[in-house]
Amino acid sequence: MSEATVFNYFPTKEDLFYSRLEAFEEELLAAIREREPGESALDAVGRFLLQPRGVFALADSGDAREATDRLRTISRVIMESPALLAREREVFARYAASLAALLAEETGAAADDVEPTVVANAMLGVHRAMIDYVRRRTAAGSEAPEIARATRRQTKRALAALEAGLGDYARREVRR
Repeated sequence: MSEATVFNYFPTKEDLFYSRLEAFEEELLAAIREREPGESALDAVGRFLLQPRGVFALADSGDAREATDRLRTISRVIMESPALLAREREVFARYAASLAALLAEETGAAADDVEPTVVANAMLGVHRAMIDYVRRRTAAGSEAPEIARATRRQTKRALAALEAGLGDYARREVRR
């Protein structure tokens, strides 16, 4: 494929690198739209986030060395590129806006209601925090299977905090 042909599909190099993220967004929104009656949007997001994908699916399939090598390469390339990090922030902002619109539609929220935006950002904050967590663990030399297990535990804890509500989170003790 020639360079001109590639850029017909991907307007920038960053788009080429992050091309899979559009599918991720659609799959995330579909998980919410197609959830079972009685299932909360948070439960659907949690179920979606806990499914092994990409490198972690590879690690789960038994190819730990390949998964670790890919994870290290991907993390290094992204962390060393201000353009890729900026594009990633744009993609995550688009995710939040799309999720907020879906939540507003499903709940009948008014156009000026901030609640769907706050909820969408909280839910996607789990995803963004886990990406940062994976990159820190990768940079520290952890192997992909170990990172995958730890990320699942951390994701479950973060989702539980959202499920419980944040009203008592980090409440200071009253000193007597």
